Amino acid sequence: MLTKEAFHDLIRNGLCLLDGATGSNLRNTGMPRGCCTEQWVLEHPEPLVALQRAYAQAGCQILYAPTFQAQPIALAAVGLEKQTETVNETLAALSRSAAPHCLIAGDLTTLAAFCDSWDPDLFDLLVENYRRQIRGLMAGGVDLLVGETLMYQQEAEAILTAAELEGAGAVLYSFTMQPDGSLFSGAEAGPILKELELAGAAAVGFNCVAADMMTPYLVSKLRRYTSLPLICKPNAGIPVIDAQGIAQYHMGPEDFADTVMQCRANGAELLGGCCGTTPAHMAAVKALL
Repeated sequence: MLTKEAFHDLIRNGLCLLDGATGSNLRNTGMPRGCCTEQWVLEHPEPLVALQRAYAQAGCQILYAPTFQAQPIALAAVGLEKQTETVNETLAALSRSAAPHCLIAGDLTTLAAFCDSWDPDLFDLLVENYRRQIRGLMAGGVDLLVGETLMYQQEAEAILTAAELEGAGAVLYSFTMQPDGSLFSGAEAGPILKELELAGAAAVGFNCVAADMMTPYLVSKLRRYTSLPLICKPNAGIPVIDAQGIAQYHMGPEDFADTVMQCRANGAELLGGCCGTTPAHMAAVKALL
């Protein structure tokens, strides 16, 4: 894995473009709603490989492995919790095979949905879940780790602790936020990003925020708190729920790219896309870069 210092050197030398959405694109290729994405990708690897190759061709330099909820507490729903390390190792290696010239990030996410209520006693449980996932990701050869769509500061702290215990290198932290810079837990994001910087994070920022909801302002506000590379990975606008209950994103590649470039002008350094974005969205960003 890259060290934090090596990762920062790459950014200084032009590393800046993350990938776009995974789940919404896989659903467009036939992945059923509500299924375990990790299990489906293991059984149907071709759509994931094609998607990640398209992101690489669009100019993306960092691809997220499809391990969003590959923790034991989540995999238990499909009976794969005992295979946590193997699932993560296999999916990380799959991303590596799809785009051997890109950096591969092991993707860890919020576990809030699997906790009945937030309790300090859950911290050890979170750490152990993330440790098992990180072991598999490192065995699969990831270059870095990213905790994304985080909702609670405690989740980031659990990932930080797990990464330290497993001897991981560069770790990025990305929260889902409201346009005013607060987490959905109600905490203000800026001071939390600063604490993560002091604790050794390699980069911090946000994802899964609608690109047309004042994201350039959000970047400007967060920039005041941290000197770390700032992640900007928004959705393709505010979704509209169709008659089948499926979220549809209508922000086109050009408008998305214009907004992301405004975020870059306000201080974002790692640019990507979240829900509803496609390789075309990222190619539009690349063209403006």
